[in-house]
Amino acid sequence: MSTTLSVITESPSTLDTDAIVVGYHSGGDAPEPASGAHDVDAAFTGGLAPTLSLLGAGGAPEEVHTIASLGAVPAPVVVAVGLGPAPTDGPVGSDVLSRSAGAALRALAARPEGAGRVALALPAQSAEQAGAVALGAQLGLYTFDRYRTSDQARRKADEAASATLTLVSSASGAEAAAERAAVLAEGVNYSRDLVNTAPADLVPEDFASAAQALAQETNLEIEVLDEQELTEGGYGGLTGVGQGSVNPPRLIRLEHSHPEATKTIAFVGKGITFDSGGLSLKPAGSMDWMKSDMAGAASVLAAMRAIATLGLKVNAVGYLAVAENMPSGTAQRPSDVLTMYGGKTVEVLNTDAEGRLVMADALVRAQEDGPDLVVDIATLTGAQLVALGTRVFAVMGNDDEARDGIVEAAGAEGEASWAMPLPGELRAGLDSSVADIANVAGERWGGMLSAGVFLKEFIDEGVSWAHLDIAGPSFNHGGPHGYTPKGGTGTGTRTLVRIAEEYARK
Repeated sequence: MSTTLSVITESPSTLDTDAIVVGYHSGGDAPEPASGAHDVDAAFTGGLAPTLSLLGAGGAPEEVHTIASLGAVPAPVVVAVGLGPAPTDGPVGSDVLSRSAGAALRALAARPEGAGRVALALPAQSAEQAGAVALGAQLGLYTFDRYRTSDQARRKADEAASATLTLVSSASGAEAAAERAAVLAEGVNYSRDLVNTAPADLVPEDFASAAQALAQETNLEIEVLDEQELTEGGYGGLTGVGQGSVNPPRLIRLEHSHPEATKTIAFVGKGITFDSGGLSLKPAGSMDWMKSDMAGAASVLAAMRAIATLGLKVNAVGYLAVAENMPSGTAQRPSDVLTMYGGKTVEVLNTDAEGRLVMADALVRAQEDGPDLVVDIATLTGAQLVALGTRVFAVMGNDDEARDGIVEAAGAEGEASWAMPLPGELRAGLDSSVADIANVAGERWGGMLSAGVFLKEFIDEGVSWAHLDIAGPSFNHGGPHGYTPKGGTGTGTRTLVRIAEEYARK
């Protein structure tokens, strides 16, 4: 994918481009042009409203209609995208702008000639709005063509995702916001690529190689522990989960440091490159998308890339707990007892609750860096989908202020999340008759919360910690929507970067 973006102040109605994207609001009798669209609207006799009405446009967010300009403006095509009702108490929201820009660019990329040169004349009266439009447009162009076999198919996919974007905005700080958006989009799309990669091509060793290449590119410090070092170091969760696979586990540590930083944050990502469930085998219908069980680690790696590129004034450490969970004669068994990093013992009652085992090792290790905040992100439980569905991730933690701050950070980045509790009474369900704790509770209710309670057991007193369960939002099974493609979504990446930015300002 090759995309460039620039910011200009000229009227979009005069630009020599292949397409102009404008916004419109749902009105009383007919759609109404949004901010940024008025010059283009005025170029059409009678405005765009009559044509949009004939096309059945209602102005709902992400609604897209393509109109031939017939010479009214230099661009041969005008793409009108709905933004919902015109707000009465402020500007159009950033999330609406991002998703609508993404929907418009997806529509343009689907054309045989691809998106081409596109002018973005959506509302961009502030730097925040400008960044939102730039981000959504670049995320909407995403394609994954690694496994396309014909030259024609690969060329078509590359053309669809390539574009020259021109953002029309005179807002102060628009260029800086667009540059930040480009870094975020690159990170999210990098995470998407990792999630969409076939598991045979992304075993733990491959994941470590990808991290090493990224570290070299961005000047991140990196340390990779292989299976022998994990065994010698007492990482019982990683070695226990990984022992059933011919592809041994890895623990990857990345570090971004800044000489003026006063705060340290640690991110921990679950990286199960394929989850069969182990001997507690998943049913076939639940296994075909388990290549995405490393989405947490992918988001951490992508966030570290963005943090380094932006040069944030914070010390950030990323841990990727990477293993493949497979059934074999060497696999761990239900009723095995593991000794985790740090010495705590865990009775494994279900080998399909493996993510919390590798995360426990990495969480204990991450606290050795003395962070001001630890945030873990994982596709941890199917119960998350039951509780919050496929678009909202859960945020739990031992520090209500930090938890709620992360929910706010996610909202500011347009990533839907919800604060959830960690009820103390659930701890009794994790009691084991032979070990310090069991990896699953004796009853099925509150499975997402009890998984969080399990992880909390590995957090030291006084350490601020939050847990993000992204099981549903990490992978889109349905059709694309807004800027979200089918497959890997890259969810959580932007939230982690936002957290780092906030700590950089403390």
